[in-house]
Amino acid sequence: MAFRKALKGTVIIGTGAAAALLGLSQLSEYRKTQARLAYVAAEGELQQPFKDELPTRQAQLSTLQNTEEFDVLVIGGGATGSGCALDAVTRNLKTALVERNDFSSGTSSRSTKLIHGGVRYLQKAIMKLDYEQYMMVKEALHERSNLLDIAPHLSAPLPIMLPVYKWWQLPYYWAGIKMYDLVAGVQCLKSSYVLSKKKALELFPMLKKDKLVGAIVYYDGQHNDARMNLAIALTAARHGAAMANYTEVVHLLKKTDAGTGKEKVCGARCRDVVTGNEFDVRAKCVINATGPFTDSLRKMDDVKNANICQPSAGVHIVIPGYYSPDNMGLLDPATSDGRVIFFLPWEKMTIAGTTDTPTEVTAHPIPMEEDINFILNEVRNYLSPDVEVRRGDVLAAWSGIRPLVTDPNSKDTQSICRNHIVHISDSGLLHTCGGKWTTYRSMAEETLDAAVSAHGLGGGPSKTVGLMLEGGKDWSPTMYIRLVQDYGLENEVAQHLAATYGGKAFEVAKMARVTGKRWPIVGKRLVSEFPYIESEVRYAVKEYACTAIDVIARRTRLGFLNVQAADEALPRIVEIMGKMLDWSEQKRTMTYKRRNEELEAAKKFLYFEMGYRSRSEQLTNTSEITLDTQEVARYTKRFHKFDKDSKGFITTVDVQRVLQNIGVQIDENALHEILNEVDLNKNGQVELNEFLQLMSAVQKGQVSDNRLAILMKTAEESLDLRGPVSVDRSGGGV
Repeated sequence: MAFRKALKGTVIIGTGAAAALLGLSQLSEYRKTQARLAYVAAEGELQQPFKDELPTRQAQLSTLQNTEEFDVLVIGGGATGSGCALDAVTRNLKTALVERNDFSSGTSSRSTKLIHGGVRYLQKAIMKLDYEQYMMVKEALHERSNLLDIAPHLSAPLPIMLPVYKWWQLPYYWAGIKMYDLVAGVQCLKSSYVLSKKKALELFPMLKKDKLVGAIVYYDGQHNDARMNLAIALTAARHGAAMANYTEVVHLLKKTDAGTGKEKVCGARCRDVVTGNEFDVRAKCVINATGPFTDSLRKMDDVKNANICQPSAGVHIVIPGYYSPDNMGLLDPATSDGRVIFFLPWEKMTIAGTTDTPTEVTAHPIPMEEDINFILNEVRNYLSPDVEVRRGDVLAAWSGIRPLVTDPNSKDTQSICRNHIVHISDSGLLHTCGGKWTTYRSMAEETLDAAVSAHGLGGGPSKTVGLMLEGGKDWSPTMYIRLVQDYGLENEVAQHLAATYGGKAFEVAKMARVTGKRWPIVGKRLVSEFPYIESEVRYAVKEYACTAIDVIARRTRLGFLNVQAADEALPRIVEIMGKMLDWSEQKRTMTYKRRNEELEAAKKFLYFEMGYRSRSEQLTNTSEITLDTQEVARYTKRFHKFDKDSKGFITTVDVQRVLQNIGVQIDENALHEILNEVDLNKNGQVELNEFLQLMSAVQKGQVSDNRLAILMKTAEESLDLRGPVSVDRSGGGV
């Protein structure tokens, strides 16, 4: 009864506050949206010169070099930069974009994968009666709805559970979440609701039961961020924008304004990173959309410009999918240090993050061990003691740099801007920075509005609300069935292709090679545990992939899901790309050199930027053995079942002999890989001490998916039972 009274009182207060805040803004937002949608009533009204076939990267570079002057040159191929290019080209402005790395290679591919308005920002807006924060949330919720509509294959609503462990918090959080629904208005994805303790545990059985009062579930959006960024860029290219990745700006071009006598930016000297060729790209307006690297271009414009970017690092980890339900996320609203932690299902895995710590700007951010352990500790606080959260279960980890900015237009230049800023320098260079993934489109619209006004470009208003992105128009929830029926793809592979490429999935399927098996008929996987197939590598080249990193990190998401699996797929990826990109036209020795360079660069990326180093450091030749006497004896006995000659080490020959005795065959190359994971001193054999270090690390949870440990344990049992031996990478422990 007391709870109902408290809830009722909270509802009255919350509703009153909502009415005060919503009011005219809902009506104006509705009218604004209707007016914009009128411009995109039919997609056919917009020019789409490359509807059937994308121009090649070489053709794009040729356009950049041979066009006398563009209306707009965008520097930066992240979400905001690609959004600016799409907004500009659909206003019928002659548009170019250059990116020194790959599209979405920076922050835009390293997000929490959420499309959200920001529950915590709304809380601050209500508590502080901050209208600016309220409007920021409202804008984000509008953009959330639009993004879910224009890329339905890459995004979907996701229920997120907020567990409650104190009675008084239930009405408090409920009122806040209901406000979130109210602010979204007609664009509310699904209504939030309260769960009893019993129901909460049914939906999220891994949740800690002790002192759990109940839970609140609300809805936000989730997406494949790198693929979404790429979809924006490809859509701009189809509409005629000259889009070139691996094209860096060497310096800005300037000319003296006849009227004012001041120097004005009129383009950029660019370099093709692949070939080293340099050329000029001239434009009436140049837009700086380089995210964390905003200050680099500002200083290229004028060395006296002060820094406005205050970068913050956000680390995420990926752990196996069994840590969370398939379709329910979790929000920890108040961690031990006041940060917010999300715990979300994604691509059949689980993402946990993020941290928020000051950092230096770098093109290659590295996830730190202390951040990984912080996230793991927070996860432990919310999961049942029955679920052992192990360090060895971290399959990948990454760090993204959030470009927080101070507003150079403000008198208080030390104050962090909570939203994005659009600023025009004295030279006419236009800067757009800050903001978040969800609001990329509105940032782009505001930026182009400023460009049109400042440089007299014309072109009319923005046309990107409701404009379908690459693959979205022909997608349907059941299209994967046609892929299975028409091409003979595995069901899981077909679902993956539909969710990744949308209507373009049929093009990927057409490129798939026959497997030679009864089923599937086509579609050879790159690695057995993931639905990525070889034809995706071929299609990736059509999507402007230039390196193996582009494929494992952004065309597929293998590097973000499992660094070890990505590492295993690399040789085949490099082989396919070598043929597609004509590396074989060079002399054979040069071909091998290029392929080795690609392999080494990709392995370095996985090792440092995707958490492979932190993962591999859990088992080293200096790892401490913390086993007791009985455990040492038990594992030594197991080791000697393979080391029959008491050599003190085992090789692939020893393992193969035991497997043959129990009727199991494993490919020799696979065996070499299995032993290499434990061969700490890299001498081609696993010594007893190395095996004991492995088993000690397994017991401590530092290593949880080692195939040799699983194989030897199962083989030991099978010597008596003659059962099958599993060497999957999906589990661990003894």
